[in-house]
Amino acid sequence: MAEEKIRLNKYLSEAGVCSRREADRLLEQGEVTVDGRRAFVGASVAPGQSVAVKGKPVKREQRRVLLALYKPRGVVCTTDRRWKDKTIEDILDYPGRVFPVGRLDKESEGLLLLTNDGDLQDRISRARYGHEKEYLVTVDRPVTEAFLTNLEKGVYLPELERTTRPCRVQKKGEYQFSIVLTQGLNRQIRRMCQAFHYRVRRLVRLRVMNILLGELRPGEYREVKGLELEQLTRALTAEQGREKPYGTAD
Repeated sequence: MAEEKIRLNKYLSEAGVCSRREADRLLEQGEVTVDGRRAFVGASVAPGQSVAVKGKPVKREQRRVLLALYKPRGVVCTTDRRWKDKTIEDILDYPGRVFPVGRLDKESEGLLLLTNDGDLQDRISRARYGHEKEYLVTVDRPVTEAFLTNLEKGVYLPELERTTRPCRVQKKGEYQFSIVLTQGLNRQIRRMCQAFHYRVRRLVRLRVMNILLGELRPGEYREVKGLELEQLTRALTAEQGREKPYGTAD
């Protein structure tokens, strides 16, 4: 049986170029061609046709991948090399093309998810779903109950003109605490601590949803699969009941 056409935005997502939403933006901007001709939002692509984005050929990968990487401190998630920073591409020895799910700032370390599936990236990253991310934080002053209570209630960040969502915190040591966030504002934990005159000395992300950093060491990665991937799929599907589970066909 011949393979049917698929929507072009889905094709680009499965090729690891971007999410479907971003693919539609590229289509609107005239950046996508099929067999050398400009494609438009809503277009489909058939087997054997040539797809290119900004003139660069794109091929869809059949197997979708989700990796858990221990991002070391000092490594950036961007591919921008203007500042000569060490990037994920420099440390990740993986044969296929993958891109980060969300961000982890340069001075932070720990769990970073990577995928070749733009839809999965988009679904995990959407702030409105309040996906949990857990961190272990080491600060420069003894952790007090008053400090943790203030963090837990939510902190107004004047530079962002935002108040952080309530969160869960737990003291782990004289200078350490864990914090579970459901949002990802720019340098959020560092800003929250700074509001109470604490400075973060070390920040390690331990968990994203049900995916754990576990025993990974800096620079190491593993593929997320089996029960761990099934649990993630169920959680994402429960949030978007009208959508099909991750990895199923249209």
